Amino acid sequence: MIPNLDAVFAALADPTRRQILVMLLEDDMAVTDVAEPFEMSVAAVSKHLAVLMRAGLIAQEKRGRVKWCKLDPDAMREASVWMQGFGQFEAVDLDAFEAFLAQELDAPGAA
Repeated sequence: MIPNLDAVFAALADPTRRQILVMLLEDDMAVTDVAEPFEMSVAAVSKHLAVLMRAGLIAQEKRGRVKWCKLDPDAMREASVWMQGFGQFEAVDLDAFEAFLAQELDAPGAA
């Protein structure tokens, strides 16, 4: 499945969602464990997880009564390939890319 790049970049635009992805790099995690380090409700974290799932960045499965989250790198890989097509993005640094976009949008005459 080819991910929707708009959904991927929209999901990556939020620092909480980026932090969740970093956490899931380590291992699969229960939703409650994902929510633990954040100062927000499990319901609020679940909304972030839903955005990540729609973008194809994570998958969830139920094991018994517990919902588990697992990183799905395919959508990220497609976004990385797309960005590398511009040449100036040798190693994808999403924080630097976000800063670049913010600077461009704040520039005089930006739409």
